[in-house]
Amino acid sequence: MFLYCRTLRGCQMVSNHDGFGHSHSAGELCEAGKKLYAAALRSGQLSRSEVKEAPCLLDLALLRPDPDDAQWLRPVPPALALNQLMHPIEREIQERRQLALTVADTFEPFLSLTAQDLSTQHAITVLEGLSLINTTLDRVTGECNEELLTVQPGSGRRPDTLETALRRTEPLLRNGVKMRTLYQHTARHHPSSLAYVERVGAYGVEVRTLEEIIDRLIIIDRKVAFVPARSDRQVALELRHEGLVRYLVGVFEQLWLHATPWEGQLSYAPELDGITGVQRSIAKLLVEGHVDDSIARRLGMNVRTCRAHIAKLNAALGSGSRAQLGYLIAQSGILEEAP
Repeated sequence: MFLYCRTLRGCQMVSNHDGFGHSHSAGELCEAGKKLYAAALRSGQLSRSEVKEAPCLLDLALLRPDPDDAQWLRPVPPALALNQLMHPIEREIQERRQLALTVADTFEPFLSLTAQDLSTQHAITVLEGLSLINTTLDRVTGECNEELLTVQPGSGRRPDTLETALRRTEPLLRNGVKMRTLYQHTARHHPSSLAYVERVGAYGVEVRTLEEIIDRLIIIDRKVAFVPARSDRQVALELRHEGLVRYLVGVFEQLWLHATPWEGQLSYAPELDGITGVQRSIAKLLVEGHVDDSIARRLGMNVRTCRAHIAKLNAALGSGSRAQLGYLIAQSGILEEAP
C-alpha cells in the first residue's frame, strides 16, 4: 500500500517497494519513474500499463488522464508540477514559523521571570560545610583587586586558622590590595593574634579593636560579602546583592570609626566601687537579658572568664542570685557612671 501526504501536516507513509522491485521515498521519484516521466515529456503521453511500474508518477500528480482516450496519460509540465508540490509545503512552513513566533511571545514573560529568579538566587548563595565555605572563600578572595574588609570576633583565632588566613591574603597584599581588620580588645592578649598582626602589618594592613563587634564578616571589593548563617560556623552565606553588601560596608565603617587602632593605647575606665570597665560591660548585657554564653561571645572572652567577672560583680554588689544581681545593677547606678 502506498500513501503520500502532500503537506507537512500528515505522516508520510511510503511502501519500500512498489511491487516491481523499485524503492520509493515520500516526495521522490524512483529511477523507473524518472525515466518514464522524461519519456512522457518527450512523447507527450504514456500508457497506463507502463505507469504500473512507477505508481509514484500518479501520487505526485505528474501525469493526468488523457481527455480523449482513458488508456493514455499526459505529462504535467515540470514547472506546473513543481509549483503544485511546493505550494502546500511552503504554506506549511509559513504556518509553522507563525506558530513558533506565537509560542515565543507566549513564553517571553516566563523567561524574564526565570531570569529574575536566577539573579535572586545568585545574589544569596548558601554554603554548607566547612570545606565548601573555605574553598569558596579561597576562590572569591583570590579575585580581590582593591580592598578586603574583615571582622573577626572573639579573643583570638587558632594558629591553624591564622595560617589559613595568611595563605589566603598574603598574595593579595603583595599585589597592593588594601586590607582593614576589626578584632575585639581581648585579641590584644592572644599570642597567635599578636603574631598575625605583626606579620600582616608589614604589608600596611590596618587593624583596630572594639570591646563588642558583630559576628564574622568578610567583604571583598565592596561587591561580595560572607557572613555566618549558623552559630557553629558550618553554614555561611555568600552575598552579592548590591544593597546588602553596601549596607554591610556601612556597618563596618561605623564600627571602624569607633574602634581603637591596634598600635594605640586602650583607655580602660577606672574602677568604680571595685567594678572594672569590663565588668560594667557585662553588667549592661546582664540587664539586657543576655545569658553567659551570649555575653562571652559578644565580648570576645571564654565563658569561664565571663562567669568569673559575674562572680566579682555579685561580690561587689552583695548579690546572692542572678535575679537579685540584675536588680542591684539597676539600683547601683554603675551603668550611668560608665563612659
